[in-house]
Amino acid sequence: MDFEKARFNMVEQQIRPWDVLDGKILDLLFHVKREDFVAADKRTLAFTDMELPLENGALMLQPKVEARLVQELQLKPSDRVLEVGTGSGYVTALLASLASHVYSLDIDGSQLARAAARLKQAGLRNITLTEGNGINGLPQQAPFDAIFVGGSLPLVPETLKQQLAIGGRIVIIVGDEPVMRAQLIERLSEDTYSELVIFDTLTARLQGSEAIEPERFEF
Repeated sequence: MDFEKARFNMVEQQIRPWDVLDGKILDLLFHVKREDFVAADKRTLAFTDMELPLENGALMLQPKVEARLVQELQLKPSDRVLEVGTGSGYVTALLASLASHVYSLDIDGSQLARAAARLKQAGLRNITLTEGNGINGLPQQAPFDAIFVGGSLPLVPETLKQQLAIGGRIVIIVGDEPVMRAQLIERLSEDTYSELVIFDTLTARLQGSEAIEPERFEF
């Protein structure tokens, strides 16, 4: 398979049409090899417009969703970033290439170990990986300039909002089937936030989300 051609097609046919136009982000998508962050038998599927299964049954976000959310954070080289849900480690690599340091949490220790090996192979060192439910954040390292949530949640955890620095941003997908909304949340002051809906989507739940799932009324 011609991976470079597939990568080019992914960027031009999936990602650019989703309003990902920041040159830094587009260049990074060519530099960070998405196929290196999936299982060997999934490498040829790494560029498809789908949520790709990982070894532990979790799902990678679609490439266009990953790229758009990373773009919306508008990361600066000095930013400290919290990633909720390490997953494959691919988005971790994108974030670490743009920011000063990334603290990434995953609830699955085995998946975290696989991501660690792939990130080491990619030569990235400004990353701290921690096993745990990312919904709780990482208060000992807060505040963060940016938070990336790598799966959908029923609501925005207050714990994550409280771990943002003033001026910090969260990208998160919130809601239930059949429609969820990707949101950009910015902390304006100690107790005020702005919220912007970026796009509608439908995305797999973040592992560990049951900790904040509201009770459902059943008839």
